[in-house]
Amino acid sequence: MASHKAPDSSRRSDRSRRAIHDAALALVGEIGYGRTTIEGIAARAGVGKQTIYRWWPSKAAVLLEAYLDLQNRSAEQAPEGTDEAEYAIADTGDLAADLKAVLRATVDELNDPVTEAPTRALAAEGIIDPELGAEFAEKLLEPQIGLYVTRLRAAQRAGQVRDDIDPRVAVELLIAPLTHRWLISGLPLTHEYADAIVDLALRGLSTDA
Repeated sequence: MASHKAPDSSRRSDRSRRAIHDAALALVGEIGYGRTTIEGIAARAGVGKQTIYRWWPSKAAVLLEAYLDLQNRSAEQAPEGTDEAEYAIADTGDLAADLKAVLRATVDELNDPVTEAPTRALAAEGIIDPELGAEFAEKLLEPQIGLYVTRLRAAQRAGQVRDDIDPRVAVELLIAPLTHRWLISGLPLTHEYADAIVDLALRGLSTDA
């Protein structure tokens, strides 16, 4: 008599969760965050809306987890042998070139249609939902800021950045103008603009200033 294995509920849950993530990201990109609903996400993912409500308290929570999952998937697709150290900001000895390279990469990511809409939605929603904003900052923003801090501290040890500079504050000189232009001003976000930010910031940070 043939044996029949019971369905693997954990695998089914993983598939459903991934489908919900993909549906949330797709809908926000296609119709915007305001028009995206739990019902729409459920229909797109092929699940009941109660499944979503069982796992998440709101569509914002769904989108945040989907966005973090997207970032994790990108890391998993990195070439074999890549470790966390390889995601650090390069230290070639040329601080300006290293910072320009990472800011240019940030420009490319913010302009990427796949990530632009959910990032804007989460940034805006985090303002009116402090709990969501704190989670967004803790899980996504702070780890990225930490990479800048590490690079600036290395520059201080190398005598390229003044010792009286707080690296955590200095990071804001680099990323705040970029974020403001992208999120608020509506002006184009370009590599040339990223380079200009670095040049201006280093006038105040450099020991040669």
